[in-house]
Amino acid sequence: MEKIRKKKRKQNKVKNMKIEILGTGCAKCKKTKEAIEKVLAETGKKAEVVKVEDIETILNYGVMVTPAVVVDGEVKIAGKVPDEKEIKKWIE
Repeated sequence: MEKIRKKKRKQNKVKNMKIEILGTGCAKCKKTKEAIEKVLAETGKKAEVVKVEDIETILNYGVMVTPAVVVDGEVKIAGKVPDEKEIKKWIE
């Protein structure tokens, strides 16, 4: 019984992944969001996907070109739409 409780506590502590798409709403930014959502749906992975359009926030990440993708606070790519292979690496 205690093992089950510990396992449940551990599961409750699992943090959801946060994926931020940085960009001002350009076509590439929209494609990036669509690609990420497609990979999440295909893999069954859960993540909070947030679109960030505030220039100051984008610059605080050190990003100068968009679209850019930030996973759990780490910039993964900037200046291009990621392919599905790249996205899968980030969410593993």
